[in-house]
Amino acid sequence: MNNIYWEAFGIFFKIGAFTIGGGYAMVPLIEDEIVVKRHWIAKEDFIDLLAIAQSSPGVLAVNMSIFVGYRLRGVRGSLVTALGTVLPSFLIILAIALFFQQFKDNTVVERIFKGIRPAVVALIAAPTFSMARSVRLNRYTLWIPVVSALLIWALGFSPIWIIVGAGLGGFLYGRIKRKTDRTKLKNL
Repeated sequence: MNNIYWEAFGIFFKIGAFTIGGGYAMVPLIEDEIVVKRHWIAKEDFIDLLAIAQSSPGVLAVNMSIFVGYRLRGVRGSLVTALGTVLPSFLIILAIALFFQQFKDNTVVERIFKGIRPAVVALIAAPTFSMARSVRLNRYTLWIPVVSALLIWALGFSPIWIIVGAGLGGFLYGRIKRKTDRTKLKNL
C-alpha cells in the first residue's frame, strides 16, 4: 500500500477512537487533519463534502470518511478511510460487550460519562459555528436556519421536507438570480 493509505487510515482510526459524540463531534477533527494540517482538500470542498455527507443516508462520520477517501484515492481510499473510522468503534463496542457486566454499576464509569457530556456538546457546536462562518450567514440569510430549526423543533416538521424545501428554494433563487443577471447584462 502507498503511504497515503496508511496515513489516511491512521488519521481516521485516531479520530474514530478518541472522539465521543458521533459524527458531528468528528467534523472539526477531520477538518483540522485533512484541510488545515495536510491541505489534502480545500476548505470550500470540505464544506461541500460535509453537505453531501449530511444529506446522504447513513452515519455522518462514515459518510465523511468515504467522501474524503474517495476524493484522495478513489474507491480504495474510501475503503481505507471508512475502515479507519468504523474499526475503533467496533473494537470498543466489542470490548464493552465482553466486560459490561463487570462495570455496569460502577459509579466512577457513570461519573466519567456525565463529565464527557459538556465536551460532546462543545464538539458538536464547533462545526456549526465554523459552517456558519464559511457560508457567510448574514442578517439576510440568518432566518433560513432559524426557521428550519423552529419548524423541526416546534412544529414537528420532518427534516426531509426542510431539505427538499431548501433545495427547491435554492434552485428557484438561482434561476431568478440568473434571469435578473442576464437582464442587467442586456441593458448595459
